[in-house]
Amino acid sequence: MNRAPRADPRAARTRARLRAALLEACADHPLAEVGVAALARRAGVGRATFYVHYDGLEALAVDACADVVGQAVDALHAWRGRPDPVHAPPALREFFTGLVPHAALYRSLLAPGGGGPLGRVLHRDLRSRSLAERELAGAADAPLVASAVAATFAGVLADWLHGLLAGTPEEVADQVWQLLVALHRSR
Repeated sequence: MNRAPRADPRAARTRARLRAALLEACADHPLAEVGVAALARRAGVGRATFYVHYDGLEALAVDACADVVGQAVDALHAWRGRPDPVHAPPALREFFTGLVPHAALYRSLLAPGGGGPLGRVLHRDLRSRSLAERELAGAADAPLVASAVAATFAGVLADWLHGLLAGTPEEVADQVWQLLVALHRSR
C-alpha cells in the first residue's frame, strides 16, 4: 500500500511559530520594518532555520496570510440553494470584518487592483474553486466566469483595503456579493 509521506511535525511547528511571530510583529510595525533576525528571535528559532523554511519575509508573509485566502474562497462558497442577490452570506461578511486587524499586512501583499503576491494566490485559488463548481453544475462558459469572479473579488478586496473604495466591511461584502451574483447570472 502506497501512503503519502507525512509532513515533518517539527517543520510544521517551526513554520507555525514563524507565521505567528510575523503576525505579532506586523501588528506593531509595517512588513517593510520587520527584520528576519528579530523575527527569528521572536519565533525562538535561528536565522538559518528561517531560511530553511522561507526564501524571505515576503514568502513567509504570503504563507502567514494563506489562511485568509482559504477563508475568502470558503466565504464566497458558503451558501447553498438560491443566493440572496442583495445580502452577502454571513461568512463573507465575517471574512471582511476579520481583515481589519491585519489590514496593513494584507495591503503590503495585495496591490490595488488585486495584484501582488497575495493577490496571485487569491486569484489562483478562487478561480480554481469557482471553475470546479461551475463545471460540476454544468454552467456555461465556466472558465470565463471563474476568471471574472476571481478578478472581481481580488480587485474589490484590494481596492477596499487600500482605501480606494469606501464602506464598512459589511457594506463592501454586500457590494462585492452583488457583483459576483450578477457575473454568475450573466452567462
